[in-house]
Amino acid sequence: MPEKEVVLTVAGLRKLEAELDHLKRVKRREVAERIKQAIEFGDITENSEYDDAKNEQAYIEAKIARLENILRNARIISDEDVDTDVVRLGSRVILEDFVERDRIEYTIVGPHEADPIEMKISDESPVGKALLGHKVGDMVDVVVPMGTVRYRIMGISR
Repeated sequence: MPEKEVVLTVAGLRKLEAELDHLKRVKRREVAERIKQAIEFGDITENSEYDDAKNEQAYIEAKIARLENILRNARIISDEDVDTDVVRLGSRVILEDFVERDRIEYTIVGPHEADPIEMKISDESPVGKALLGHKVGDMVDVVVPMGTVRYRIMGISR
């Protein structure tokens, strides 16, 4: 069964590559040193430092494998791939809350690079999914846990 394609922006690709590099070059060495020190304490059968270090090692190796899998199945979208007429993956969208008249700007990204703090929302999130395919001026209703929010799309850019 083929792996699921992962769509990433160039910035998302760089971020994941940097994280993978850090895990391989820094975190692996740190945890190996922790394991070595824990073994020096003696009997590892009741050595909590050893158990903690081995658990961390397993976590790091699983994360490395997951990131390698994501990168292996990645399709990169560049700024040139982003249409500014319609909301698509990679679009920056300026929205106006129809009731509150507040403006908010989101970048629509794949789920692996979504980061609400950076205002990057997944195309699989309720807001991201509702915006896809719409144009400037469109009214979009988004069903969220607290009800329905109505947005007007004020702008689309790369």
